[in-house]
Amino acid sequence: MPEVPFLDLTHPDFSFDSPEVAEARERSWYARTPVGIIVLRYAEVRELLHDRRLAQDGRRYMELNGITSGPVYDWFVPLILHRNGDDHVRLRRVVQKAFTPRRINELRPFMRETATALAERIAESGECDFVEAFADPLPVAVMSRLLGVPPEDYDVFHGWSTDIGLVFSLTNADVYERVERAVVELHGYVDSLIAQRRSRPEDDLLSTLVAAQQEENRLDAEELRNLVVSLVFAGHDTTRHQLGLAMVALCAHPEQWSALRDDPEPADRAVDEILRWSPAAPAVFRFALQDFDYQGLHIPAGTFVMLGSHPAHHDPRVFEGGDSFDITATRPAGHLTFGAGPHYCLGAATARAEIAEALPALASTLGTPNLAGPVSWRSPIGVYGPTSVPVRFGPSPA
Repeated sequence: MPEVPFLDLTHPDFSFDSPEVAEARERSWYARTPVGIIVLRYAEVRELLHDRRLAQDGRRYMELNGITSGPVYDWFVPLILHRNGDDHVRLRRVVQKAFTPRRINELRPFMRETATALAERIAESGECDFVEAFADPLPVAVMSRLLGVPPEDYDVFHGWSTDIGLVFSLTNADVYERVERAVVELHGYVDSLIAQRRSRPEDDLLSTLVAAQQEENRLDAEELRNLVVSLVFAGHDTTRHQLGLAMVALCAHPEQWSALRDDPEPADRAVDEILRWSPAAPAVFRFALQDFDYQGLHIPAGTFVMLGSHPAHHDPRVFEGGDSFDITATRPAGHLTFGAGPHYCLGAATARAEIAEALPALASTLGTPNLAGPVSWRSPIGVYGPTSVPVRFGPSPA
């Protein structure tokens, strides 16, 4: 029986783009890691995303990081991501009422105007840290507009949402302290916003959630606050890193930038390719709810299982030529970046819309991008992407 490959995801130099990941995928459908197993092939990742014997478990994740109490524990454990069965369905139906296609379409002009304004600001100098100048402020502005956060609070809101996103990188005390401070301060701010909407409802997502609590009695006060804080966390952090990953990919493939500028109409196809090529969630976390066997592997209850969307998206069994980045390509299978099954990402349509509005705004305003220095990266475990992307743009398109 061939030896199961080992991947050290905790090593500072680990990258899902490294040859060792591709080699491991060819040897086996899974690999062992210092914290559990990671599934590497598309068919197995897709199947296990639907498997009810695996589930997200906030309590186990916290305990894996040595955290058993405190504000971060109290916020993270009851997240909608970690609910299952009827409890999850109840909360999901409430949030779905807020994320309607109509509301997202109504946000598109704001997304487009904000993306264009940010791109025009970058054009004044022709170079920037793309994360700081574009990838950070766009999703903060969109999520703030969606929730009803006043523009004058965007900056402080941005700081909290940045720090709370580090919850999947609890590697040292300094990171934990930042997350804890963000959770506590964001809780206080959200409580004040909720109080305002109770007395003066507006046409925003927060008012919709408050009405669901007051009129329909479908969630309690703690659940309402938790949902809002979770939306801040999900709506900013993942989209910010996905936009940063998009720019890194486009800098490495300047011909794709030209294709996007010349024909911005197939932006949705470009979004799909970016999400496939370098997903901001390169692996989805699950825990085994019970002992079970899968393809000859015994998985004991409590096993930490990572479903590797990044290696799955490059699996040659499914994606012929999948190691080529091509925003014009029609792929034979869909990406798994937003998960699958009951926990399919509620904010998927919003994130897709943001990126689809951002790419044409950038390409039509700015010349071809090139990296102007080294890119700095977040840890590949959890939400992944660049924390800094220095970019210099060529002459603006005529």
